[in-house]
Amino acid sequence: MGISSRNVVEGTARAPHRAMYKAMGLTDDDLSKPFVGVCHTGNEATPCNIHLPGLAQKAKDGVKDAGATPREFSTIAVSDGIAMGHEGMKSSLVSREVIADSIELMVRAHQYDALVGIAGCDKSLPGTMMAMARLNIPSVFVYGGTIMPGMLDGKELTVVDVYEAVGSYDAGKISLEELKNIEDNACPNAGSCGGMFTANTMASISEAIGIALPGSASPPAEDARREDIVYETGKACGRLIELGIKPSDIFTIDAFENAITMLNAVGGSTNGILHLLALANEAKIKLSYDDFERIRKRTPHLADMKPGGEYVMNSLDKVGGIPLIMKKLLDNNLIHGDALTVTGKTIKDNLQNVKISAEQKIVRSIENPLHNVGTAVILKGTLAPDGAVIKTAGMEMTKFTGKAKVFDSEETAFDSVAKGEIDEGDVLVIRYEGPKGGPGMREMLATTAAIVGQGLGKKVAMVTDGRFSGGTRGFMVGHVAPEAFVGGPIALVKNDDEISVNIEDNSINLQVSKDELEKRSKEWRMPKPNYESGALSKYAFLVGSAADGATTDPDNFLKMSKHLRDNMLTHID
Repeated sequence: MGISSRNVVEGTARAPHRAMYKAMGLTDDDLSKPFVGVCHTGNEATPCNIHLPGLAQKAKDGVKDAGATPREFSTIAVSDGIAMGHEGMKSSLVSREVIADSIELMVRAHQYDALVGIAGCDKSLPGTMMAMARLNIPSVFVYGGTIMPGMLDGKELTVVDVYEAVGSYDAGKISLEELKNIEDNACPNAGSCGGMFTANTMASISEAIGIALPGSASPPAEDARREDIVYETGKACGRLIELGIKPSDIFTIDAFENAITMLNAVGGSTNGILHLLALANEAKIKLSYDDFERIRKRTPHLADMKPGGEYVMNSLDKVGGIPLIMKKLLDNNLIHGDALTVTGKTIKDNLQNVKISAEQKIVRSIENPLHNVGTAVILKGTLAPDGAVIKTAGMEMTKFTGKAKVFDSEETAFDSVAKGEIDEGDVLVIRYEGPKGGPGMREMLATTAAIVGQGLGKKVAMVTDGRFSGGTRGFMVGHVAPEAFVGGPIALVKNDDEISVNIEDNSINLQVSKDELEKRSKEWRMPKPNYESGALSKYAFLVGSAADGATTDPDNFLKMSKHLRDNMLTHID
């Protein structure tokens, strides 16, 4: 039996069910129509999501005007900015799975016919889209919108400027008063972080992959157009029911290639790689690091966006938003124009009336890109046999070789940076922060921003099995796999080992002999889990490799057991 509201409201046996709906004000006429779940991730945990309950009302209006019955519900959302730099960040990536699971459970329990998903902060976007792919009922995603930039002394600010200012203060470069002024002015209102960080990256991807309406990614959260966009999203979902279009019709391999192209064209967050792998898993599309590299190498970097560039999402919106970038890519045969979208039309149809203006500096032409190839780079080598990622937007270096300084947690690394113990030429290795080891694969923005704030952003490198915020810049390599907790080579690194990273040949190598690594491997012991009960413990038990999107699946435990057996790493302390 498929998911259908008729399973709940039709027949004499469903009289009790109808009675409960009537207790909430529904009529027999309402019950005769398709039910559309309107899910939002609104809460008071983050400015990214605080306005979403209000937007949900506009989506419900759109659903009603499309001839369906809306049913509002909400789910959790973690604020990455507020969880950053402490134990709370371990909950962030875990929340992606909880969001997807909770939306699935609500829809299955109540048998909603279709779904509108409204999300703001980082993990709530992929989590919502993953649920749509998993449920495969007519669905439309809509972003809550970006925050406006803060302004101080004529300069646009984002929350990343505050993180970097902390590093500048620790280094004695700015006063406490200057730090306070940046803090007070960086985040003026509701909306997700303003640069091409993870939320705006995934919003851009939502348009490119076809699950969101054209032009829905860039308007700010408190712009009057945002309510209109959400209303139209509700109407579009009603039309999809009539057309019978489901996520499986939209989430094709061509759509994922379009998404990867967008990720690189905007210089987006490396988290986009992780989330697209997870979304592809839900959509049953085979996607690997090889696909990301193949598409990256043919995609020019066009949008000059923070953190590596100069502009914020609001600036991109003023010159045409994501449709402008997609039109440039389409006109040069760099995206698949025949991919279906939630409008019921193709990408090419949606972009037919988009005009390209030459008088702007934010989005370059194909002939004069910021970089000739994309910026979301996959690395492999003796330190990361299964892969690692680095974002090259705004970077000048393509190679780095240095001596390792090893830390077994983010906190110890941050303390070392704050105390001025990091020297030019160092490679900070932060490990046991992977999907299982953390667990939750924490983002390292507090540490990376402190490095940049101290003026070391171009003088040191970082390598971790954790993640980086979309706001991170510098020579920072994340998602190292296999992770330290399962005995990956990163677990075997010692202080002063030489590490080499070369973006030109996609390599990341630990300059230690094979014999020495085998010796260290035999001596290595798996540490005890950081959590033995609760959500983080369950997540660590089920989560897989970052190279596969860090998804949760019972098979992942079996895969880890096989990995340990194959590598004779069966001793657990």
